[in-house]
Amino acid sequence: MLPTGQALDDLPPRPRVLLVDDDEVNLLLTAAALRERGFEVTEAPSGSEALGLLSTRTPDVVVLDALMPELDGFETCSLLRATPGFESLPVLMLTGLDDEASINRAYQAGATDFFVKSPQWSLLDGRLRYLLRSSRTRLELERSKAKLARAQDLARMGSFEWWRDTSASFAISAEGLRVFGRGPQDRLDFIGVMRMVPTDDRHVFLRLLRDVIAHTSVLVTDLPLTLPDGRQRVVHIEAEPEFNEQGGVNGYTGILQDVTDRRQAEDRIRQLAHFDALTGLPNRRQLIYRVERAIESARRGGHEVGLLLIDLDRFKVINDTLGHAAGDELLVEVGRRLRSCVRHSDQILEGVLDGLGNRSHRGLEAVGRLGGDEFVALLPEVADERDAERVAQRVLDALREPIFVGGQECFVTASVGIALYPRDGQTMADLLRNSDVAMYAVKSQGRNASAVYSPQLAGHGKQKLELESALHKALERNEIVLHYQPKIDVRAARMVGAEALMRWQRGNVLVPPADFIPLAEETGLIVPLSEWALKEAARQAKLWSLQFGFSDSIAVNLPSRLFERTDLVEHIHQCVSAYGVPHRSIQLEITENNLMKDLQNVIPSLHRLNEVGVEISIDDFGTGYSSLGYLTTLPISEVKVDRTFVRDLGITPQSSAVVTAIIALARALGLRVIAEGVETLRQMEVLHRLGCSLMQGFLFSKALPAEELERWIAQTVLPRKAPWITQADGASDIASRGQR
Repeated sequence: MLPTGQALDDLPPRPRVLLVDDDEVNLLLTAAALRERGFEVTEAPSGSEALGLLSTRTPDVVVLDALMPELDGFETCSLLRATPGFESLPVLMLTGLDDEASINRAYQAGATDFFVKSPQWSLLDGRLRYLLRSSRTRLELERSKAKLARAQDLARMGSFEWWRDTSASFAISAEGLRVFGRGPQDRLDFIGVMRMVPTDDRHVFLRLLRDVIAHTSVLVTDLPLTLPDGRQRVVHIEAEPEFNEQGGVNGYTGILQDVTDRRQAEDRIRQLAHFDALTGLPNRRQLIYRVERAIESARRGGHEVGLLLIDLDRFKVINDTLGHAAGDELLVEVGRRLRSCVRHSDQILEGVLDGLGNRSHRGLEAVGRLGGDEFVALLPEVADERDAERVAQRVLDALREPIFVGGQECFVTASVGIALYPRDGQTMADLLRNSDVAMYAVKSQGRNASAVYSPQLAGHGKQKLELESALHKALERNEIVLHYQPKIDVRAARMVGAEALMRWQRGNVLVPPADFIPLAEETGLIVPLSEWALKEAARQAKLWSLQFGFSDSIAVNLPSRLFERTDLVEHIHQCVSAYGVPHRSIQLEITENNLMKDLQNVIPSLHRLNEVGVEISIDDFGTGYSSLGYLTTLPISEVKVDRTFVRDLGITPQSSAVVTAIIALARALGLRVIAEGVETLRQMEVLHRLGCSLMQGFLFSKALPAEELERWIAQTVLPRKAPWITQADGASDIASRGQR
């Protein structure tokens, strides 16, 4: 190969010449003339000696006398051509003969050219340099051809020609034959190629070929093949028309390339780009494409589109309990079941639908994975919402059967939200948002069901979002306040403590705890709210101790997650120390259900709190599933009888039996008993008779701001003017006379 920048007609500074002539005078004169013109000359007086010199060194050109004794120039040239490595060496035959027979014999022997002996050395110089340049050009062309063949072989590429009105109308290069699984000596015509193409693809290709020829256009296509050895390949074909002198098309020439690996890689990339790697279902991107196409078709056709958002219920519990591998296994099985609920179609590519007819949009129907444990079912044509509801019911039914994952039987349910185009939105984003609203409405109502979107649901969701946003700022704006409901000892007719209950003073509206406490627990805001409540209760205990000698405790409800914190004791210590009140001024309430749910995590904090003098009360007692074994060892001081048992006292004997049992259990364990939700004198009287004198409820007072509670004590309790006080006094007198 020539160095970079060197032209093909540039020759070595001193080209090497092997000069062969039996005439010593001619040999001497010719060698001298060539040396004068810049050639490096090696002389040989005979053909045999010249062949011997060729075994040790290779010249750039051989100048060979035709007529020599023994081995003449013609025989020498034939032997030289038969020697490996010298097939292409330039040979100039010198002859004094100018007849046509000698010239033909020289070419037959392998001579490159001939030159009639004469003293015109400049002509000989020019002829030799022309031969050298031609040889150099030919060598470069051969090298380029070899490199091209190698490159085509590596690229699995070849060429072909097709000519009209010729006996050999179709020809494929050796490299092209390899693409078709053939050897260089094999013959392959157009019919042979077509036999390797599947029938359906063959018909499509022939139609395309006829159209290309009719319009004299360029042919570009991919053709699937089955090679003789059974391998499935894809060959890319490109061909351009060839024109004759009159401007007519007389054939096509082109290239063909095995692009199977590339197509497989492209298919894999397309699979990863459009389908979920875990379940194989269409992913978010593919779903967006399908929904947008379905909406376009519905807009033209005037029909509705259904979108179902499917969210698995309690998937996180399964995932966290059995592990992520089991969770993935569950998602795969759920995806398989959901596919069976619709006319699922995977093979939808961009740009394919337009040519598939008026009902092509129905091929968009599928179930896809939106992410996590959320799936979407697209129904590209529905008559009304009942069609979508029927599919939603199929989804719920499909998930009823148990699923075995991680060696364990699991039951999974789903919440399904339904939105319809155009009623519930004009875009994919609208439909997805509104189906999400409907799905969360199902979640809030108990899960394992479906709901169709309605504006009322959207209003609830928007209201909840606004409430959540405002709740984040409520503490900063001092909108959270504590109201206090007194705990009453009806025997002594006095307040023996109070329960602090959070209220949200949002502008002129007092938001009840049932509206914002669940939201605070869901968002995690319950933690800072509870920490603030502890500090505020300690402050209020200090104020009351100064105003009227309050020495009892203020109870604060805490979520179980706060009991799990290692710094809870330290936080309470800081609160009571900041206002100079004892630890017993704060009592902590935890519901029975929360206690038992996180018992192992809560127990250490309960003991630490008990050690510093903070009492623990179990709220809603009797509604959970407490273990008596735990109750005997837990450091608790009080149980509160749930209002559901108090409500039916004096009406059903069952309620009295439950309350009697709770009171007896508490006494046996040395615990105080307080009944909450007392609203009538009848309930108070029954509780008093059963031996429970500590009560709390609307009969005495609702939860009040601190100032109003102080007035209630001053105007009602201390003057003993309330009806419940008179009733309690009467009951106490009757009990005393009975004892006498």
